[in-house]
Amino acid sequence: MTQTRSEADNPLQTEDSQWWRSSVIYQIYPRSFADSNNDGMGDLRGITQNLESIAQLSVDAIWLSPFFTSPQKDAGYDVADYCDVDPLFGTLEDFDAMVARAHELGLKVIIDLVPNHCSDQHPWFQQALAAAPGSPERDRFIFMDPPAQGHPNNWESVFGGPMWTSTTNPDGSVGQSYLHIFDSSQPDFNWNNTEVRAMFRDVLRFWLDRGTDGFRVDVAHGLIKAEGLPDFTPDPTGASMGGTEELAPWWGQDGVHEIYREWREVMDEYDGERVLCAEAWVSPLSLMAKWVRKDEMHQAFNFPYLSCDYNAPQLRKTIDESLLEFGAVGAPSTWVLSNHDVVRHATRLALTDDNPQGEGIGPNTPNLPDPAVGLRRARSSTALMLALPGGAYLYQGEELGLPEAVDLPDDARQDPTWFRTNGERYGRDGCRVPLPWESDAPAFGFSDNGESWLPQPTDWAPYARDMQVEDPDSTLNLYRRLLQLRKEYDLGTGDLTWNSEEDADVLVFSNGKVLVVANLGTTAQDLPELAQGAQELVRSQPVTGTSSVQIPAETTIWFLLA
Repeated sequence: MTQTRSEADNPLQTEDSQWWRSSVIYQIYPRSFADSNNDGMGDLRGITQNLESIAQLSVDAIWLSPFFTSPQKDAGYDVADYCDVDPLFGTLEDFDAMVARAHELGLKVIIDLVPNHCSDQHPWFQQALAAAPGSPERDRFIFMDPPAQGHPNNWESVFGGPMWTSTTNPDGSVGQSYLHIFDSSQPDFNWNNTEVRAMFRDVLRFWLDRGTDGFRVDVAHGLIKAEGLPDFTPDPTGASMGGTEELAPWWGQDGVHEIYREWREVMDEYDGERVLCAEAWVSPLSLMAKWVRKDEMHQAFNFPYLSCDYNAPQLRKTIDESLLEFGAVGAPSTWVLSNHDVVRHATRLALTDDNPQGEGIGPNTPNLPDPAVGLRRARSSTALMLALPGGAYLYQGEELGLPEAVDLPDDARQDPTWFRTNGERYGRDGCRVPLPWESDAPAFGFSDNGESWLPQPTDWAPYARDMQVEDPDSTLNLYRRLLQLRKEYDLGTGDLTWNSEEDADVLVFSNGKVLVVANLGTTAQDLPELAQGAQELVRSQPVTGTSSVQIPAETTIWFLLA
């Protein structure tokens, strides 16, 4: 039964009562988290069995990437049934058990929702293929008559190749073409269609009724396409998911906001502060902030922050802009360094060449970084991020310091980007490799029999969780300490004050009683006077023989102000 608010309950509660404003949310990629039945694929029971390890991090919620019924052409982001669990991952009963256990441990549960497109195996799309042009079935998607040569326009898929695929008429002639921002197996919905809108409101209620605490909305800046579908050639150096100053006609159109206002009305029918978080690759941040106005979504991933180099002035500018623009609409900023679509930040932050989002890296990528440099910068960056006010997202395995898996064999790769570009782009498999739990177990403890849907690097034993639990200097224990202190000093609900002038290498700011000094340079720097003699709370790198009045290179330290 739907749990509704009383009419006297204001859906726009006071800021202090809204858990999502300062939450730390841990992303689980289900197929790569833990395998309970030894088929090489992570599953819901595997998640349930290991939820305590997440709760011990002192995070507030988990977010699960898709586990719905799917042909798995794009790792579950091609959904065939939005209201069931794919047998690869278990059953609806397994989902209910996982939610119950998470709630017992004090963890909220957020799930991925994929509204821009579905699988070509979805019943609606199969009906559309069988129906005639101009039929109600085809109107749920975007079908067009192609010109004599080529496609209805010049749009290129995020995964490479045309954004259009032609169908075949019953007599064997070429039929209409359909639009797909991503793979040809992922047809885009027509969000001007009232049936599509109604269906997704029902999907929201289905999962909310099962105790789901919110949704991360995949491609939240898609859905609506510009009137007339005009030709457009994007900047070839830009990210494939958007994020450039010039909006593509398939990204960030104003009509999406009407959809999310409808969704917010559904969310506000339920108790417990159910939330919506947008994956919206749009720039500048003033535009992204439109997704989190008070009658729309609650959070938006801060991709400009994720896209920053390991560079003090760039980070300071992005932090200031984030707090300003999100604050202007009454929303918290969120901070994120890694997810399932980008090179892990323990590798990415040490790359010296451009690496556009979605392209990935592999064995033939030039100038691959030193893993020690990457990990040092990752730990420093995480310590900086978790001191910022607002919400934060972590991606499974980053608490272990996992680097990108670079040396995946070509025949093991599964990302559609790899296939649609004929191997020119490696894609995202390298950040999706299953987790190492035990250093000397088969598949490093991911499964009991050594099965793993993507091969794990053979040198991952030192990253395994069991190797890090008792090591006070491990990345795992650094995360635990940072997250405990973040809660203890209420940094998520605090205010940031810069305590130094802009500097090429060093950032100094306070958040409540905590002073943060981050040296992003390659040489040691003098500590600011404010930090000298202050109690040190935590540092991103183990203590070495450096001077007590200096901060080592590529290191972040938290101090307690008197």
